[in-house]
Amino acid sequence: MKRLFPPLAGAMLLLSLGGCITRTSYVDLYGLPAPATAAARTIEIGPDTTYVNVEGGETIRFVANGREFAWNFMVARTVHSFDLNEVAPAGMLDHTVRAYVSPDPKYWGGDGPEL
Repeated sequence: MKRLFPPLAGAMLLLSLGGCITRTSYVDLYGLPAPATAAARTIEIGPDTTYVNVEGGETIRFVANGREFAWNFMVARTVHSFDLNEVAPAGMLDHTVRAYVSPDPKYWGGDGPEL
């Protein structure tokens, strides 16, 4: 009976730690909310809008269905696109809109981006 306890305790510890490292959202990799006054440009999202093109580091004001929000696209280096619905206020977008993010030109360091 003494031999069974250490492996069982180790298995229980691993199972409990697995729940601690589960990540359910990557929104923190997509940038930050911003005040609408900080936006460099505005993009209107209509019923036919399926995607938007933005640049890394850019702050955009989005207008849809009579509502608005602004987002600063300070994305992680590995993020090239994401579902804008993940960062828009709940219920603002009534269909999927993909945000395609080009690299921030401040970090190109030469004639063009490293992809």
